[in-house]
Amino acid sequence: MPDRLWGTSGITDMPLQDAHGDQRCPATSWFVFAASVRRVAILLLFFCAALVLLMVFLEERFIFFPTPYDGSTAWRPQGVDYQDVEFHAADGTRLHGWYLPHPAPRAVVLHCHGNAGNIAGRIDVAKQLHALGVSVLLFDYRGYGRSEGSPNEMGLLQDARAARTRLAQLAGVAESDVVLMGRSIGGAVAVDLAARDGARGLILESTFTNLADTAAIHYRWLPVRLLLRSRFDSLRKMPEYQGPLFQSHGNADRIVPLDLGRRLYDASPQVEGRGKHFYLVEAGDHNDFPPRAYYEQLDQFIDSLP
Repeated sequence: MPDRLWGTSGITDMPLQDAHGDQRCPATSWFVFAASVRRVAILLLFFCAALVLLMVFLEERFIFFPTPYDGSTAWRPQGVDYQDVEFHAADGTRLHGWYLPHPAPRAVVLHCHGNAGNIAGRIDVAKQLHALGVSVLLFDYRGYGRSEGSPNEMGLLQDARAARTRLAQLAGVAESDVVLMGRSIGGAVAVDLAARDGARGLILESTFTNLADTAAIHYRWLPVRLLLRSRFDSLRKMPEYQGPLFQSHGNADRIVPLDLGRRLYDASPQVEGRGKHFYLVEAGDHNDFPPRAYYEQLDQFIDSLP
């Protein structure tokens, strides 16, 4: 059976011969191989460049996962008294939230949720906080739930600032007397407010140092630190906040590893056990609901607030 030749069924392992039986230069086969490798490399380069451009121009789609209002029964929560609240961010974006007033509040809490869903999925959190004797405002960032607009870093920070102003008005307290609470990316939003303006207390759940540190863990093959426009740099801002801190994190968190939470906690200038407290959620993953013991510790933290 004759050997397979180039041009019929592929490149053979045998050198080609001319009509007189002389072998062609081995460099010819090497040149063909090198050209094929070069074409593959160019295609991979174009693919990576296109992917990078896609991530840059569609960055917000990789960060924020809002669920808009759908009119479902989740938007009519039972067993809790709440008020529908509408207010506007500094740029005019209309925002929506639920206010759960307490008749004799020990604290007034602004809750900043994570990057997915909307407040309809956080009503149980509000109930738990309300049971601790606090008034709570849940609000949706722009693009989430019944709030208008599209989410981005500066927009979220504006939204939280407007929410805090509205909550202070509803509760009849100064904005500096509001306790700021944030989960995951909402923790970065809360840190920004606390660092800029202060707060009676700061409560963080499953929060990261900055967005680049988190993205670098999940996209190791991309230069995310150079590409990201959104920073949410809590690690840089945390030293500017001088008030009480209560922070929790699960040691099984697969989205924001515990180490990032610890580094953020260590950046607080407060003294361990006095001005700041860390609660470790054993076997807790990123989206797990906190255990009862967590709320017992949170209750003590609220008691200790000035």
